[in-house]
Amino acid sequence: MGKKLKNSGLVALGVVAGVAVSLQFSALAQRAEPALPLEELRQLADVYGLIKSDYVEQVDDKKLLTEAISGMVASLDPHSAYLDKKAYAELREGSQGKFVGLGIEIAQSDDGYIKIVSPIEDSPAYRAGIKAGDLITRLDQIPLKGLSLDESVKRMRGEPHSKVTLTVLRKDEPQPLTFNLVREEIHQKSVKGRIVEPGYGWLRVAQFQEPTVDDLAAKITELYRQDPHLKGLVLDLRNDPGGVLQGAIGVAAAFLPKDTPVVSTNGQLPDMKEIYYARPEYYSLRSDTDALARLPEAVKRVPLAVLVNTGSASASEIVAGALQDYKRATIIGSQTFGKGSVQTIRQLTADTALKLTTARYYTPHGRSIQAKGIVPDLNVNEYPDGDGLNALRMREADLEKHLSNDREAEAARDKRDELEEQMRILALEKKRKPLEYGTPDDFQLRQALNHLKGLPVQLAKPDSQIVQAGVPVKHK
Repeated sequence: MGKKLKNSGLVALGVVAGVAVSLQFSALAQRAEPALPLEELRQLADVYGLIKSDYVEQVDDKKLLTEAISGMVASLDPHSAYLDKKAYAELREGSQGKFVGLGIEIAQSDDGYIKIVSPIEDSPAYRAGIKAGDLITRLDQIPLKGLSLDESVKRMRGEPHSKVTLTVLRKDEPQPLTFNLVREEIHQKSVKGRIVEPGYGWLRVAQFQEPTVDDLAAKITELYRQDPHLKGLVLDLRNDPGGVLQGAIGVAAAFLPKDTPVVSTNGQLPDMKEIYYARPEYYSLRSDTDALARLPEAVKRVPLAVLVNTGSASASEIVAGALQDYKRATIIGSQTFGKGSVQTIRQLTADTALKLTTARYYTPHGRSIQAKGIVPDLNVNEYPDGDGLNALRMREADLEKHLSNDREAEAARDKRDELEEQMRILALEKKRKPLEYGTPDDFQLRQALNHLKGLPVQLAKPDSQIVQAGVPVKHK
């Protein structure tokens, strides 16, 4: 099975909203063709003919057929999609941990602008002095207010060495700031960490990519070199939207005994009914190396806490679910996104592909992640006085046409009038300075450290959860 996984290419689990993807490039012609519904196909041909003959303007044939394919696939569930040349290239870039852009994480602000979540270290934006909390109002004098994140992404990306001008609003600055940047290839470090207190380390996985297992092993080794007698580790998966499946298996394997089942899948196809184990053949993308082989033995036993929130999806949920099932770690934070379905990439042409939902993911003890996510062992808010914008994020169960959970009935959503609560949270957030994970101001990290030390942990109030409303994060 391990050989099959590696030969099938990258198995990715989501970007932004937690898109699980398996890059399997098998020839569709080799599959047995199902019987075609001829009457419906005749209707499709009739509609195509009527549009070509009667529509008010001429419509390009290729555009019409491409949109028909896109609409057919999009009608299935929120994560199946037709990938045109640009979308397919971006998906491959994301899994490799590199892209051409400015080097910023962005989100939609509550007043319609594009907000900087954080600049990526040693990127054009970072070197220019762009800061977390800045609002981008214009790009090359084109207003961004009201544009979707996807549209903003397209405008910020471009060719290497191309120039772009950002107009930025910054709190406490009386006038807008102008930054002239040059796009370049951005190499994201998916893992960072440090000793946050004597005896306690913090590891953050921002996204699961091809280099993640190597990066994690290097960072753990570095932490043990600084302190060979670590008393506890915090694995931070907050706002990690997912990524490459091998990365998820490898991160879980770093803390679990070898050969332990990490995750399983189930779908119609025989190769979608699989169990993935904590073995090199399941997490190593290079057959001749095992990045985890050189880790200190103590990492298998060190007390472990895992931080998650509503933005933790797909691969993040696989890791948290496995460590929770085996009671290897205490999961702290809020209920995760609930992205527990597998999308397989079927290449159509050299530049286009189909991303199709083909299976569901299950934790080692058989819990379905889909539309439920991972419920933390300790429910801890983002701040002492509430969960901040995390309480307003959309979850998988809120998405239209989401795939159901086949193991449990979905809990009824809270139907209270959430508008007043949302406005209260947004007003409160305007007064806060942007939260930077891993700093002394990181309330959830402090609670995780308290737990590892055996000290009291400040839990969220039982009634603090509200209906989600959706704030995705993207990398530019």
